[in-house]
Amino acid sequence: MVRRIEGHDRRQSFLLPECVDDYVDENNPVRAIEAFVDELDLAELGFVRAVPAETGRPGYHPATLLKLYLYGYLNRVPSSRRLEREAGRNLEVLWLTGRLAPDLKTIADFRRDNGPAIQATCRRFVMLCRELRLFTESLVAIDGSKFRAVNTRDKNYTPSAIQRRIEQVEASIARYLALLDTADRQEPDVPSAKVERLRERLAGLRERMRHLREMEVAVAAAPDQQISLTDPDARAMATNGKGTGLVGYNVQAAVDTEHHLIVAHEVTNLGHDRTQLAPMTVLAQAATGRTWLSVLADRGYYSGRQVLACEEAGATAYVPKPLTSGAKAESRFGKQDFVYLPRQDAYRCPAGERLTWRFDHVEDSMTLRNYWTDACSSCPIKPQCTTGKQRRIKRWEHEGVLDAMQKRLDQVPQAMILRRQTVEHPFGTIKAWMGATHFLTRTLKRVSTEMSLHVLAYNMKRVIAILGVGPMIRAIQA
Repeated sequence: MVRRIEGHDRRQSFLLPECVDDYVDENNPVRAIEAFVDELDLAELGFVRAVPAETGRPGYHPATLLKLYLYGYLNRVPSSRRLEREAGRNLEVLWLTGRLAPDLKTIADFRRDNGPAIQATCRRFVMLCRELRLFTESLVAIDGSKFRAVNTRDKNYTPSAIQRRIEQVEASIARYLALLDTADRQEPDVPSAKVERLRERLAGLRERMRHLREMEVAVAAAPDQQISLTDPDARAMATNGKGTGLVGYNVQAAVDTEHHLIVAHEVTNLGHDRTQLAPMTVLAQAATGRTWLSVLADRGYYSGRQVLACEEAGATAYVPKPLTSGAKAESRFGKQDFVYLPRQDAYRCPAGERLTWRFDHVEDSMTLRNYWTDACSSCPIKPQCTTGKQRRIKRWEHEGVLDAMQKRLDQVPQAMILRRQTVEHPFGTIKAWMGATHFLTRTLKRVSTEMSLHVLAYNMKRVIAILGVGPMIRAIQA
């Protein structure tokens, strides 16, 4: 006798049929999904066909498809094809949808047609977190991360990329022409098939060159001098590693420092973060319901105008200044080595001399005050300061806001460590769920919808981990 745990015979009949509800225990996350969706007013959120038509063929209820998508994104099954398969074989999905099995086109069309409503649902869950008092601190961290789009780098065109590819094609054409010349000189000994293959490759390269010349004209006429063929909204973006740039989107997120919940997010196709600090701060204020808010961000967000806009909105920013001083790079004194004296409206230089205000001028819509001293010509440490006749310092009219922010950072040296621990965790988790492909949809509008589903699934999983399924359901239904 073999001691093993034996399964049931597939042909065995049961006296009493089993209930599908028996396969889903009380702590299964699908029960939280159902409780959340059932409490939503889908018509108010803007879901298509939330109110059924009186005529025509009956359709699926939006709640059923929303539950299916939430289950998919919670369990790393975002594809409509894979969700179609799960609806016919997965007991949890059978329980969640009432044994309905929509086809892949119905599933995909739901996500395409209900973008704004899905994004509103994501915001509604953030409001639920706010009602549950999960945002216990008036402190959020803001960061952006690059996500790959459905567009390879070969199908993204910029002036520099086109020029580089033209040079590569020209080099290849020259190489094949040289090979053909060699074949002509050795004509009796060279197989005709090899010559024909060389001519075919040469024709392909010339066709490639013709395409590149056409794209060169099209890119020059484009508003931002960039064209992506597969996803027209995707843009080439640099990343930290050398030669590791990607074509995709820049996803912005504001994350609460207490429970690492994403309170606000936005998808952009800008390759930088410089203009995103104030907009993300305003979104975070609206989501948390706190006018007064402290925000942490890295050097990529440093912008005087953005910091000033945060101050005007009632938020306190903590953003370190980037180290981009040309003088420092050449081992000379930087602006940070000059001390501003507010009462005298002057600067004290490293040699102890005072640089006084001379005049104002407007540069890039910013009023700049200019300071210098006539003592530079006789200064013994002038070579360490400037190569010109005088060292001049420019000061923005609102630079006091930036000075105050630097003082705050000096008093909280662990601020950037807290920022990194807070906001990089959600991005890493979501990218791990996505896998290597990242976004599955195209265009900024649809990618924003897809990202909202990822954020909603992430926040839901975080709340389940914090509260548990049962308390979360009771809080939703309260």
